[in-house]
Amino acid sequence: MLKSQRLAVLPIDSHGLESELALVDRHDPGGEYDAFTFGSWSAHVLANGSGADSDTAFRPHGDRLSLTELGRRLPGVMSLVTEHFPLDRLQWVRIFSLDDGILAPHVDFLEFAEPGTRLQVPLRTSEESLHSEGNLVYHLRLGEVWKIHTTHPHSARSASGPARLSLCLDFADAEEPVEIRGDLPATQPVRLIDLPEVTEADIEELIGSGPELTRDTLRTSFRRFAALHFERRAPVTAAFDWFLEAARRTGDEVMVDKARAFRTYCIEKRGYREAFDW
Repeated sequence: MLKSQRLAVLPIDSHGLESELALVDRHDPGGEYDAFTFGSWSAHVLANGSGADSDTAFRPHGDRLSLTELGRRLPGVMSLVTEHFPLDRLQWVRIFSLDDGILAPHVDFLEFAEPGTRLQVPLRTSEESLHSEGNLVYHLRLGEVWKIHTTHPHSARSASGPARLSLCLDFADAEEPVEIRGDLPATQPVRLIDLPEVTEADIEELIGSGPELTRDTLRTSFRRFAALHFERRAPVTAAFDWFLEAARRTGDEVMVDKARAFRTYCIEKRGYREAFDW
């Protein structure tokens, strides 16, 4: 069973937002969270505690929510936020962009004592844009409001083409429900992707490339280990086990240690704004 939950469906007209979403496509947000990303992923900040465009690293705060310059240029997107969601606990408004990319399996909020509540709402998506959690892969449809279970390992993948753009809202307090206004009745079941079970042959084909790994290619090679989970039914964290075994087969203890450390960084322990050194 998914720990993440679909909470509501909003009446989003993607055509009405085309010009604003095109502006997001052209916006350069910097490289925050690059350690987790393979391909093109970025987080665009529309509102935070300071109103500064340079304030891009998520953190809980007690300040009043302030629009950034980008947020002021996206009135249509921000009207969705103010029309449908309460603002008193809202701390961050961002748009996540993913194009021909994949996220390493990860746990959010490891850096902080208490997690908040994270909601995502796709503003532009396709059937090839997928999320995952545990051993399940699922698709977030346009306008669906999802509460992402951020403290359970999860991932996302999107094919090439127009970038998947997802509105991300972070609220204080993980326990208090977020009241959503003006939603529509859900007419379709949650879209789970039916995948064949992973086989030993699948795994051996993947990790058999281990001798080809080098210290220079270790980072880029992780992408294919993360991708198998979206093609075969397997736990999302198995990517780290397969990666470690491939590193072991090289006989290079430095790479073995890096593979272990990357797992720790992604799903076990890391500090605020801690970078991962490949």
